Amino acid sequence: MPAIRNVLLWCSENEWLKNHIPRYRFIKKAVKKFMPGESASDALEAARKLKGNNIPAVFTRLGENITSLLEAYNTTGHYLKLLEDIGNAELDGEVSVKLTQIGFDLSAEETYKNLARIALKSAGMNKLVWIDMEGSGYTGATIDFYERIKKEHPNTGICIQAYLYRSAEDLERLMKIDANIRLVKGAYKESEGVVYKSKQKIDENYFNLAKVLLNRIKQNGIRGAFATHDLELVNRITGEAERMGIDRNRLEFQMLYGIRTNDQKMLAARGNRMRVLISYGESWYPWYVRRLAERPANMLFVVKNIFK
Repeated sequence: MPAIRNVLLWCSENEWLKNHIPRYRFIKKAVKKFMPGESASDALEAARKLKGNNIPAVFTRLGENITSLLEAYNTTGHYLKLLEDIGNAELDGEVSVKLTQIGFDLSAEETYKNLARIALKSAGMNKLVWIDMEGSGYTGATIDFYERIKKEHPNTGICIQAYLYRSAEDLERLMKIDANIRLVKGAYKESEGVVYKSKQKIDENYFNLAKVLLNRIKQNGIRGAFATHDLELVNRITGEAERMGIDRNRLEFQMLYGIRTNDQKMLAARGNRMRVLISYGESWYPWYVRRLAERPANMLFVVKNIFK
């Protein structure tokens, strides 16, 4: 499995594949498992259906590393319009943004202005806006950015990746400012000296970080979200929360659209907070292949679509 994962992560970064693979109809069909469509209206319709099971959503428009500030400004405008649409549809929905899709490679100041506009709009709707974490080359700068923007916009949250060696120190640093945290495993191609490589070590680090986060949720009431499809981890975290006396309605899990749908409904039904990340947009290829790399068994789904 590690070999397959490495190949998939290489594919996610290959420019030729990015430009050619998305053209194939069977690939687009397979993507439907994880993404309801390329438009915001597709994502909103999926969220309406989730609402029927009392499951709220997080929306993210796919795309990263934009090359012009005009594109960054337009992406910001897209998120502002999306928030309006969420409000008009009376949906419990938040947005999650990659800094490099609103200008981080080009200007930290313009990125700050762009995210501040999204955060201000979200605050007016009593919602949080999440900052996605990207490759490890951005980790330090993203945390610096978050520390700055949270002072003015406390309704912001940041993602921490459990496969990074540095995450325990990063989490300790962020706890000092009562950060809102979404804990994930991590999905980018990284070198040996940066991340844990074995699933066992990643899982153990995830659980250790989760215990720190649970303690802060209990003490300070911060927003903590455990983003994982690993049911063993879900059960361990649930058990630890019960041992600590944390009510189920304060324990939030997040999963991707289309993955473990029945388990999502089960968690929501038993009283946990359950929120589904709905991704959409035309720039789905790198994201999609990283999803396959997280769980190579999903490749079987793609193969089935090839022969249908």
